Amino acid sequence: MSKSLRVPHTLVLMFAMMIVALVLTWLLPAGQFDTELNEAGREMVVPGTFETLDDPPVLTPWSLFTVVPRALADAQGIIFFVLLIGGSLAVIRRTGAIDAMLDRIIARYSHAPGLLIFIGMAAFGVASATLGMAEEYIPFVAILIALCVAMRMDTVTAIGIMVVGYGIGYGVALINPFTLLIAQDVAELQPGSGMGYRLLLWIPFFAVGFHHVWSYARRVQADPSKSLVADVPAAQPPEPTEQPELTNRRIGVLLATFAALVTLVIGIALFDWYLVELGAVFILLAIVAGLIGGLRLDDLANTFGKGAAELASTAILIGFARSIALLLEDGLVLHTIVHAMATPLAMVPAELSAVGMLLIQSVLNLFIPSGSGQAFVTMPLMAPIGDLVGVTRQVSVLAFQFGDGFMNMIVPTNPVLMGIIGLAGIPYDRWFRFMFPLILKLLALGAVALMVAVWIGYS
Repeated sequence: MSKSLRVPHTLVLMFAMMIVALVLTWLLPAGQFDTELNEAGREMVVPGTFETLDDPPVLTPWSLFTVVPRALADAQGIIFFVLLIGGSLAVIRRTGAIDAMLDRIIARYSHAPGLLIFIGMAAFGVASATLGMAEEYIPFVAILIALCVAMRMDTVTAIGIMVVGYGIGYGVALINPFTLLIAQDVAELQPGSGMGYRLLLWIPFFAVGFHHVWSYARRVQADPSKSLVADVPAAQPPEPTEQPELTNRRIGVLLATFAALVTLVIGIALFDWYLVELGAVFILLAIVAGLIGGLRLDDLANTFGKGAAELASTAILIGFARSIALLLEDGLVLHTIVHAMATPLAMVPAELSAVGMLLIQSVLNLFIPSGSGQAFVTMPLMAPIGDLVGVTRQVSVLAFQFGDGFMNMIVPTNPVLMGIIGLAGIPYDRWFRFMFPLILKLLALGAVALMVAVWIGYS
């Protein structure tokens, strides 16, 4: 890439978007909807109550700097989770257990990289479609990278397996409690209803995602210079060294790691665990794995600290990503943007209204990357609009799912995405180049699926 075309550092891009958000608070009229608490105690937007504000707050350029510490505090859960994972993984790597395990796996399955991609994407997709998992995948970054690189694929392929899998899982969710069930609750639909059509949609959407990742992986295997990160030192794994033997101690570390991951799944599914409890599990895992692996306590502590320190820049990126939405909220223009986008839907046929909902949800995901947050803000508006134009509420929910799930794979305001690609050392501009063609294909397929849903009266 020539110097004149070089894309700035991701942190520079984040700050530029913050400036744009600040300027929007000056240019757009401040406004807001009334809100009320529903039966579950959630704050909901009341349709038809939007009004502009006569004396809105005026943010100053100083806000660009004060919002960052606030955003870091607001995103502290995911930030500290990333740091704790970094420390825990560093301890596990230090024992040599992961390298020894990967050596065994590669020796057995190196002839079938396509199978690795298929099984990996399916596993991440199903877990997201059912349990709503996303942040929980971060610990798998290092393992996936090591597997893919050993099979002559690059870090973009590894992260593609994870992110495309979980993005499609969210987009065509079956019972995701954080997006689908909340949106259906807001739209006053039976929780989990409409699953048959979503199950049918899984096949074409997953096929499109798998084809995209596998096609890229084959190009890299045939010619490593085709890798989007071939010239990015941070995205290159360490040079291969002689692999350690899979001793009883290392088997013990792997069993402890597997037990921790099972505990995470059980805690999430049965006890509503989230980042605090998950972080605690990784602290405990680091201690247990280090002791089983034969590390002295001082070595264990030093390794944990160094592993966490390696992810400090990733933690900063997450805070900057949150700053963008926070500026729009402070300037009271977020509801203005939602209102302006939703109003034209009442003026077009039902099929086009459904596609318009998808486009609106996709754009809004840049400003409201939280799936549950987006459901609370937009579904109280989209559901009644759908009633007026002949779009069933189930179709409105499906449009929300597509916009939220697919765009989460590419929007730089998604802290989970920025954390994952940060761990892999992939610059955002390279990730954008990898994902943008897939996003266009998924949105086009989503538009067709929504029009079909309108024609069949999906409810």
